[in-house]
Amino acid sequence: MAYKIVGISGSPVKKGNTDTFLEMILKDAGERGLDTDIVKLSEMTIKNCLHCNFCLSKQKAAKYCALKDDAQLLFDKLETADIIVLGSPVYFLRTSGMMATFLDRLRVFIFGNVAGGKLKNKIGISAGVAWNRHGGLETTHLSHLYAFITLDMIPATTHSCISPLGASALSSRHGEGVFDPKIRIGINEDQAGMKSGKALLSRALELVALIDKRGD
Repeated sequence: MAYKIVGISGSPVKKGNTDTFLEMILKDAGERGLDTDIVKLSEMTIKNCLHCNFCLSKQKAAKYCALKDDAQLLFDKLETADIIVLGSPVYFLRTSGMMATFLDRLRVFIFGNVAGGKLKNKIGISAGVAWNRHGGLETTHLSHLYAFITLDMIPATTHSCISPLGASALSSRHGEGVFDPKIRIGINEDQAGMKSGKALLSRALELVALIDKRGD
């Protein structure tokens, strides 16, 4: 059975640089034989976690959270994934607010009486898109990596590309932060960024194979 990879886009811009970067990574995954699925938070309604503690004792199948929105659909997708990719634009030197809201809701997989621990040992890839070369990519990756660690997941990291923390792409030419109205999707010109996506995917596949082997 093929490994499954789920990509989550935390960009409010539909078909923008982050969506495109994530699609590139999952296209590569599909060409390597993985079952792929992309979810765009811009197309969903995800409410803020209330820390109401419903998930501690009242979870049941198909209802991990008291809030009524689209989150359960995402919970179900993540639960069946082997590799999870979090993709976000850099906002204020960190992951987007949309992504942060979603990450808060993953509390159901930490303390949940039904779902608790169900993301343990899944492989996580961080993907970030920045306008400036030194404009917050590493802190965006750290936002995602902290989430993976909190969920007992295994972050995919590698030194064989431009950042050991995650797939890193620049949306302005060379990351200079200069606006060019002729360029809509700037990451298409960032060859190093696209290669970093392939490198992180390769590392994730190496890790998931090791986990799978241990389970034999």
